[in-house]
Amino acid sequence: MIKVACVQMQSGISPETNLTDASDLVRSAAESGATFIATPEMTNVMNIRPGPAGVPLHMEADDATLSALRRLADELGIWLLIGSLAIKLETEERLANRSFLIGPDGDIQARYDKIHMFDVEVGDGQTYRESKRYRPGTEAVVAETPFARLGLSICYDLRFPRLYRTLARAGAQILMCPAAFTKTTGTAHWHSLLLARAIENGCFVLAPAQAGLHEDGRETFGHSLIISPWGEILAEGSADQTGIITADIDLNEVAVARGKIPSLSNDADFQLRK
Repeated sequence: MIKVACVQMQSGISPETNLTDASDLVRSAAESGATFIATPEMTNVMNIRPGPAGVPLHMEADDATLSALRRLADELGIWLLIGSLAIKLETEERLANRSFLIGPDGDIQARYDKIHMFDVEVGDGQTYRESKRYRPGTEAVVAETPFARLGLSICYDLRFPRLYRTLARAGAQILMCPAAFTKTTGTAHWHSLLLARAIENGCFVLAPAQAGLHEDGRETFGHSLIISPWGEILAEGSADQTGIITADIDLNEVAVARGKIPSLSNDADFQLRK
C-alpha cells in the first residue's frame, strides 16, 4: 500500500510564482502522508502569448523550477513526478514539454518528452499549435521505482491508446497523465478517456491537472483524478480550484484486475482485409 497525491494548479506566466505554489502544495501532500506526488503539465509556466510577452525559459541544467523541486523532493524524502516543464533545447529553437521523475534523494530518475502535439481547433475561440513551439518526443518511457513501474505520458497523449498499451505491455502498473486540458475538451472527454485507459490496461491512472482561468486567458478543466485498475474513481479534484487529492493504492489490484479481464494477454495482432 502506498499513499499517492495529485497536485492541482492554476499556473500563470511567472515561473517564480508557480514554483511557490507548487512547492506549497507538494509540502501539503507530503504532510498528508503521500510518498509519491505528481504535479500537472506546465508546472513552471502557462503562457500562450507569442513574441515579447513570452517568458524567458532555460535549459534543463539552468532551470530554477527543476532545481528547486529536486531539492524539495530530497528534503521531504518523497518520489516526485514533475508533470512537465517547458525546457529550452540546445539543438533547436523549439522547446521540450518534458516530464521529470525525481527520487527521494533529489536525483532525476527518468525523463519523458511529450510525443503527441496539441495541434487542434476545439471551438473555444482559440487555435492551438503546440508543434510550433515544442519539439515532439519520440520515445515511450516506463520508469522503475521501488513501489511500482510508471508509464509516463502528458496531456494530449491521452487520446492515443496505442501509447498506453505499449506502456502496459512493458510492465507499467501506474499510468501518469499530467495535463492542462482545455475546459471545452475536458468537459466532453476527460473522464471518459482516463477511465478507458485505466480499464483497458488494468492500470492505476494518476492525472494531476491544471484548473480554472489562467493569467494568459486560457481556461482549463481541472478535475484531477486518481483511478483504480477496475475503473473506480478513488479521488477527484475540483473544477477550478488549486489543491491536492490523495488516495491509498494497493498495487496488487493491478494483478487482480488483469486476472479478471486478461486483455493484455488476449491481445492479438491482425490484418485488415481490404
